Amino acid sequence: MSRLTEPNSSRLSTTSKGQTLWQRCTSWCYALWKFSRPHTIIGTTLSALSLYTIAIAFSSLQPLEAIRMTRADLLIAWFVCICGNIYIVGLNQLHDVEIDRINKPHLPIASGQFSPRMGWLIVLATGAIALVVPPFQSLALTVTVWLSLAIGTAYSLPPIRLKRYPLWASLCIFTVRGVVVNLGLFLHFYGRMSKPLSVPTAVWILTLFVLVFTFAIAIFKDIPDLEGDRRYNITTFTVQLGKQAVFNLARWVLTACYVGMILTSLVLPTLNSSIVVLSHGFILILLWLRSTQVDLDDTAAIARFYQFIWKLFFLEYLIFPIACFAFASP
Repeated sequence: MSRLTEPNSSRLSTTSKGQTLWQRCTSWCYALWKFSRPHTIIGTTLSALSLYTIAIAFSSLQPLEAIRMTRADLLIAWFVCICGNIYIVGLNQLHDVEIDRINKPHLPIASGQFSPRMGWLIVLATGAIALVVPPFQSLALTVTVWLSLAIGTAYSLPPIRLKRYPLWASLCIFTVRGVVVNLGLFLHFYGRMSKPLSVPTAVWILTLFVLVFTFAIAIFKDIPDLEGDRRYNITTFTVQLGKQAVFNLARWVLTACYVGMILTSLVLPTLNSSIVVLSHGFILILLWLRSTQVDLDDTAAIARFYQFIWKLFFLEYLIFPIACFAFASP
């Protein structure tokens, strides 16, 4: 009887071990997803896709021909940018463990899901990929990624650690997201499709919009982190000016972005004005309605509104290429 039941027992043990291994794998992958700060990964992905689409809109090639010729360039550039993204946010977490245990206890290193050694392995591996691959692609991609890594390193790594100074911290964030990524990735993609290289007015408009928008993100992100930043002497605009003042400033900066985009589309013939006016006018109304419902004494409510701002950031990278293509179409 025991011989008959032994194989079943062995099979059950193997299945149990398989489930445990699967659970460990999925748990590690989910921790890596949190470590990579998903909202920044989504932002990087959408910006790459958007700028690739805009490059197609302004190239001399037919859209399907451009995609066929350059889809590998898109995948490689996206992968390299994601690696650079993980390096930058990971390095920041490795030097902010004590602060994150107060402000963001769910992050993998702060919560103990990842050891510091594991964090360093991920950061060094992704950083190495981001350094090695771009020179085999183009000068534009190399400058984009390397400059982003340099600024991200200066932001987090002692003794420079620019995040200690509110002006420099904001400058780091909106320089990378606003200028380096938009111009660099566009030139990389466009250079694969058309010669000579040039930056259309529409890309300059997008760059300016994102530049100002990410300034709002940069100052707003510290509002829910007030307690930890104050305890560990991280001087932010929120620590200096208070929650309400920074909240109001961020809201008016975002308002200026949307109003500026609407007026620009009406004055400069570079975008489909109907799409821009309707979409940005609706978003602006939604922004103000949502902002009036935020309780600044509720950290969770502030964090939700911060994620809402990121969603608006994502949305711009969907709307803008549509406005470009709609303008270019006969």
